[in-house]
Amino acid sequence: MTDLAESILNADRRALARAITLVESTRADHREAAQALLGELAGHGRQALRIGLSGTPGVGKSTFIESFGLMLADAGLKIAVLAVDPSSARTGGSILGDKTRMERLSRHPNAFIRPSPSQSHLGGVARRTREAVALCEAAGFDVVLIETVGVGQSETVVAELSDIFVLLLAPAGGDELQGVKRGIMEAADLIVVNKADGELKSTATRTCADYAGALRLLRARPQDAPGFPKAMTASALHEAGLGAVWDEIRALANWRRENGHWDERRAAQARHWFAEEVKQALLAVLDTPEARTRMAALAESVAQGTLAPGAAARQMVSTLAGGSAALDAPRESA
Repeated sequence: MTDLAESILNADRRALARAITLVESTRADHREAAQALLGELAGHGRQALRIGLSGTPGVGKSTFIESFGLMLADAGLKIAVLAVDPSSARTGGSILGDKTRMERLSRHPNAFIRPSPSQSHLGGVARRTREAVALCEAAGFDVVLIETVGVGQSETVVAELSDIFVLLLAPAGGDELQGVKRGIMEAADLIVVNKADGELKSTATRTCADYAGALRLLRARPQDAPGFPKAMTASALHEAGLGAVWDEIRALANWRRENGHWDERRAAQARHWFAEEVKQALLAVLDTPEARTRMAALAESVAQGTLAPGAAARQMVSTLAGGSAALDAPRESA
């Protein structure tokens, strides 16, 4: 792990790819090795600008990231793209086609693209995306773009991974009321109405105006600079408006650094992911043979109607709290 960490700090792309594969593995020995690797890389002091990009399927996330990433890479910045693809609920498999869709960006010497399966993790990102971001920062990338799967209103996990959260919208979505609904709109720092070209340009301008008005109705957040969050238009296909989007992202990031919100946000995110790791570790306890046996016995009692679901759940929790010794038959419940 020390040699692998040294290679990552020296910006070895192959070492970075191997490390991401390691942290994404669910094998127990791989998880131990991954934690050792992350421990070796702790305290390297490198920080990248983490930009989360989300939006509904078909809004043009991959096209936007390719055009936006090429603009930054051509300017001399080192760009890492972590693209999360949806996994099949039946087989667990994923196509992982984002790298193929970003053909021009994948060939740029300043760019690194890594597609990952979402597996069963909700929220639009993979469970280990946070650790992959940390590895990219250690490798010296200037900007890390985190592309989520197509998400809905309540899937905002990517906001806990990023410094700036960009929400991509399509023109003429058909429901202006979405702009004042809570959820993903509240988490966005910048709303970009994509596909503002051709016949859709005027429609995109109107959609942008609608969302800009809706944003003014939301309660201001402490980490918002004056005028943020804001809405704007862009065309990833024609590479129009991308420079303005980058200017706004940099302006907001610099304001947060100067006013102390950058470090506060990163600290809050670290606490959030610590709590999530504890929750996942507790859930992993349910995957032991003893726990599965106890769960099956309680589930059968619930199915037969002799035990209420809530009472069965309390018995299961008591079993976990008291250790595997309490694996007796489920008690009858009135």
